[in-house]
Amino acid sequence: MAGRGTNTTTKAERTAAPALPVASVLVEVSLPAHLDRTFDYLVPDRLHEAAVVGCRVRVRFRGKLVDGYLLERKENSDFTGTLQWVDRVISSEVVLPPRLLELCRAVAARYGGMLADVVRLAVPPRHARAEKQVAEPAPVPERPDTAAWQRYQRGPALLDAVHAGKPARAVWQALPGEQWTDRLAEAAATAASAGRGALVVVPDHRDVTRLHAACARAVGEDGVVALTSELGPGERYKRWLKVLRGAVRVVVGTRAAMFAPVHDLGLAVVWDDGDAMHSYPQMPYPHARDVLTHRAHAAGAAVLVAGFARTAEAALLVETGWAQQVVGTRDQVRAAAPRVVAIGADDTQLARDPAARAARLPSVAFDAARAALREGAPVLVQVPRRGYVPALACGDCREQARCRRCAGPLGLPGGTEDGAPKPAACRWCGAAEAAFRCGSCGSRRLRAIAIGAGRTAEELGRAFSGVAVRTSGGGEILSSVPAGPALIVCTPGAEPVAEGGYGAALLLDGRTLLSRPELRATEEALRLWFAAAAMVRPAQDGGRVVVMADSTLQPVQALVRWDPAWHASIELAGRAELGFPPAMRVAAVDGSPEAVNDLLDHLELPGTGEVLGPVPLGEVDEEGGSEQERALVRVTRPAGRELAAALHAAQAVRASRRPAERVKVRVDPLELL
Repeated sequence: MAGRGTNTTTKAERTAAPALPVASVLVEVSLPAHLDRTFDYLVPDRLHEAAVVGCRVRVRFRGKLVDGYLLERKENSDFTGTLQWVDRVISSEVVLPPRLLELCRAVAARYGGMLADVVRLAVPPRHARAEKQVAEPAPVPERPDTAAWQRYQRGPALLDAVHAGKPARAVWQALPGEQWTDRLAEAAATAASAGRGALVVVPDHRDVTRLHAACARAVGEDGVVALTSELGPGERYKRWLKVLRGAVRVVVGTRAAMFAPVHDLGLAVVWDDGDAMHSYPQMPYPHARDVLTHRAHAAGAAVLVAGFARTAEAALLVETGWAQQVVGTRDQVRAAAPRVVAIGADDTQLARDPAARAARLPSVAFDAARAALREGAPVLVQVPRRGYVPALACGDCREQARCRRCAGPLGLPGGTEDGAPKPAACRWCGAAEAAFRCGSCGSRRLRAIAIGAGRTAEELGRAFSGVAVRTSGGGEILSSVPAGPALIVCTPGAEPVAEGGYGAALLLDGRTLLSRPELRATEEALRLWFAAAAMVRPAQDGGRVVVMADSTLQPVQALVRWDPAWHASIELAGRAELGFPPAMRVAAVDGSPEAVNDLLDHLELPGTGEVLGPVPLGEVDEEGGSEQERALVRVTRPAGRELAAALHAAQAVRASRRPAERVKVRVDPLELL
């Protein structure tokens, strides 16, 4: 496959390729935005056969030899100077085929990023040994039994459409206790049985392990590969080449797998799209859900946005008619769901007996745990992480304090003004709020929200003497736990799978999750609660969930009723009213005050554009200033591409003047603070 050139031929002796002698090359170098383009090189005659479109090449750029991708062969160049030569072809393996290149271009355009940055995410580093290995194409599997999908309205119709190669689009609401890995494996196998490819993206490697095992049972070990960041470079490239060459039809993986070059894509799936792990932390910060929905639309494939909870983005897909919802009937929900009880965390509601007081549990939660342990079932105890940023709330009803201008969370900016502490200010638009009035109860009092986990495994161990206590979170996350009485204390998102299901789940400090000063605080809290509660046995088998939060709050009501679609619809309506994603497209611009203002000065906003802020990021000095600031730029959804293009153009203008400081630009970030 390799086509290496020698360096013995002098420049004077070089002759250009007999046909299409000019190569457009995308260099693998971090370039400023104004150089976001390809560069033309001459292909020497000796590399004519090896220099194929989509292969890796080596060229001289700015006096250094660098790697790049050959994107096009053509007769002439628009460059008026003397073209340099392609030094050599690293490999003739077409690692950037046209379909993958078009996807990279589309992602760069959507997020206002550079093509080279997206290609760097999409194509893994080369390992020559892997290219020499040849894999036989996996056989086409038989269509699997999909009877379990009959519990869902439109479930069988969805899989029939996938098998028929139709571009079905659906939002799947998994029932509590559902073996979601088996259901997704059946959907992927349905696409594979029709000779098409399937791509399933999940949040973390634990999910990949479970899903890979389920897919292997459905299509065979040779019919599926898993792509994760935990793989070594050589193994990852080997598996990626199998996908590129069409040797496997089913691909599962974490966020990097969203670019996997699946042949003849028939189904794209994202599980739990509200998880922050789906957002890539490198420029241009693409989100797996958006990339997969675009891929499915462009390829005429089916797409499935799935989870126990529902995000506002998924709700938008349903409410606009772009996707249909696949849900169970209310009878099915009631039969599968555990009994959910909400109780506030006031001192008057704490248990009366000494053991419950030592565990700081309300009597309802303490009794639920004891009952489950007596039945020989494990109990899940979810404890919020430490370190959430404090915010302000109403001093009477404790509803989070929000700005009257943009509905952003209020915080204390620090510093003084005329010898007195500065009043509360919005953490989004920076507007001061000297005359706060609560929108819920009318109170003018403010109080700080003390956020942080106060429960420990040791306290629970003392309260439930003789019961094993295991922890999951941080650097040690359990994948599974056996059946039997035990207390499993974990941070949100680190819940291990219990054999036979949990007998009870205690969701502690609910106000902590709900009061985080973020746009998605309630949505994220509900997502974490549903994920934990879905692991509990049905109510008819004694399963109980106790959430420590006020039962009058909408997200708590959604959990008690097990109705994530209802809450997602309300969340979407609220964001549309306030002008925030997904109803609007929003970009966050971070940097020093001078750099942020400089970019905003060069930004030509679309007609619907609006700038909020800038506001300080992090610590502030005595004058209320900060080394880093953030400005939010928002437009209507139809103007989203215009906003991305305008941001890219503004960065290009700044880059051409070689500014001393750079800015960080993210379109539709998960966190707006």
